[in-house]
Amino acid sequence: MNGRGIGAVTLAALTVLLSACGTSVAPTPGPAESKIPDHTKERNIALGLAHKTAAELYDALKQEAGGGTRLNPSGLPDWTGVYTRASVNGFAFDADQAPGGLPPAKLTPEYHDKMLKRIEAVKQAVEWDPISTCAPPGHPRWLTEPFLREFIVTPDQTWLVNEMVNDIRRIYTDGRGHPPEEDRYPLYNGDSIGFWDGDKLVIHTNQLQAGIYQRSHPDYTDQVETVEIWQKAGDNLLTADVWVYDPPALAEPWYVKQSYSRLSDPNLRIRYWHCGENQNNSVFQTQTGSTQFQDFTFTGTDDRQGGKP
Repeated sequence: MNGRGIGAVTLAALTVLLSACGTSVAPTPGPAESKIPDHTKERNIALGLAHKTAAELYDALKQEAGGGTRLNPSGLPDWTGVYTRASVNGFAFDADQAPGGLPPAKLTPEYHDKMLKRIEAVKQAVEWDPISTCAPPGHPRWLTEPFLREFIVTPDQTWLVNEMVNDIRRIYTDGRGHPPEEDRYPLYNGDSIGFWDGDKLVIHTNQLQAGIYQRSHPDYTDQVETVEIWQKAGDNLLTADVWVYDPPALAEPWYVKQSYSRLSDPNLRIRYWHCGENQNNSVFQTQTGSTQFQDFTFTGTDDRQGGKP
């Protein structure tokens, strides 16, 4: 199996799954027909459902890719440039989520109820964002942040860089696995390993902290794991097919597609910044669950007087 299609084993599993759901699927293609460069959203949703865990999906993709390939330093994929997230629906993690509504994901009853309460609270102007204290967004929220990005490809690692607090995800593609169970602990961006399937980067991430997909979105737990397939979809576009597994919060895997557009200005630079540099970003969560400023000031005079009139 080369790097451009779903393998026959996976397609066979999808055929059985979709047939049970009353959806017709073309017969499993032969070797010459197995190249499917563009997967439909329906098929990718079914692909997630066909595997119980993110690790199982990752292992299946790796098996279909023949274990993946090692990048040649003289033939690296060209992901150069400065990018920003291309979104059709604001900050939404899933483009199909209506503003102020429930996400397309199938949440467990507990997290469905929590989401309904969050929606009602926002209608009352009560909202708390966990990154209000200038903490990193964490993954999978990392995928949605609207800041500048760079993607640095080397044979043994790929770095996914978000300008926000210089937030870097390191994807190890040198053949290593995840740390052993006894050495794992929750991290903002978790631990990511991957392999190259032709010009596609396939990633498995675990060892994550609990968080929120975006403002007015559901929570995810510290059991969340993701599988991603990144690839160039044009000279100025990178896309990522993403499957999220989180048994306490998701009744079934959540599939989304993310896109990142390369910007045309050749002088753009990624610069480190931290929201704590502005004293007006010092906030706290009130007893009602909303955000309040610690010591909000406007002018140099205000600052010198400690915010007092």
